[in-house]
Amino acid sequence: MTAYDEERLADLLRALPPAPSAWVRAAQELPLFQQGLGEILSRAEADAEFRSRLIADLETALEAEGYEADPALVEALRARLENPL
Repeated sequence: MTAYDEERLADLLRALPPAPSAWVRAAQELPLFQQGLGEILSRAEADAEFRSRLIADLETALEAEGYEADPALVEALRARLENPL
């Protein structure tokens, strides 16, 4: 394996093409997504009625509570509700 100094690594990184805009957007949205996921899961843990509504009809329960039923969020919630840690 070749050892590179910091300047050579910086040159190599600059030579790479820019990240696709979808990757950049996803990286920017990830913290908000994780915060929303955590908030909903915490609330479901503390509120049995809310949890029951989520399990019965996830998208409708989210929208009724003012959350956007984003497909990625719905998928993550469904996985966590079906397989709690």
